[in-house]
Amino acid sequence: MSNRPAPTTAICTADATSITIRGESLVDDLIGKLSFTEMILFQMLGKKPTRTQTVLLDAVLVTLMEHGFTPSAIVTRLIYDSAPEALQSAVAAGLLGVGSTFIGTMEGCAVLIDEMLAAPEGVQARAAAIATRFRAERRPLHGFGHPYHKPDDPRPARLFELAAREGVPGRHITALKTLSLEVDRVYGRHITINATGAIAAVLGEIGIPQVVMRGIAVISRSAGLVGHILEERERPTARHIWETVEHGIAYVPSPSDGQSTAG
Repeated sequence: MSNRPAPTTAICTADATSITIRGESLVDDLIGKLSFTEMILFQMLGKKPTRTQTVLLDAVLVTLMEHGFTPSAIVTRLIYDSAPEALQSAVAAGLLGVGSTFIGTMEGCAVLIDEMLAAPEGVQARAAAIATRFRAERRPLHGFGHPYHKPDDPRPARLFELAAREGVPGRHITALKTLSLEVDRVYGRHITINATGAIAAVLGEIGIPQVVMRGIAVISRSAGLVGHILEERERPTARHIWETVEHGIAYVPSPSDGQSTAG
């Protein structure tokens, strides 16, 4: 037998008459006393959140909930049209799009912020090195750029304003702004901080670990996708999307089609 200690959990336990979450009674201490945003922080971090944590996480959840007909919303509508009996399948399909290109990029930006904050040579020197490295390698710089919002994404300024009003320490936000200045200098043009870049910094300020930041996007976007499903029932778009793709993408045979591959 293994000598390893038995695994345990500190999140939740239940018996015939009670449910206990992080040492608190769900019925007596939490229902009607914590908001959903407060409950997210309490369940995740194991202690009652501060006002600042709650206000800023709430702002992040609102920011990420909706951005129109993004790939996640399109997929959700198409899958719901295919399987209307399984709403959860449509939402799950849309959430698969929360990744390193759309919605989930705060995770990669947070890695860069943490790198700058831990750098022995200082934030500015490491920011310059990061910008130089990413340009030389032609890699996407998570947290920067947007296909529609130019020259600047309007969401970061509002999030930074709220963070300043709430009196956060500002180390993560300052590091991101320093990186932005170095990115503009190294790339020779202005590249906006996008919403997920700002969110990476704001979540860092309130103690959300980088490894679960993408989960915050999952929580927020799932609510938005439920809204898309309700609208899909009332104002259907899925069949139009399907027909648009079917008629808009021509079939062009490959030159090798029909040729034998036998020796």
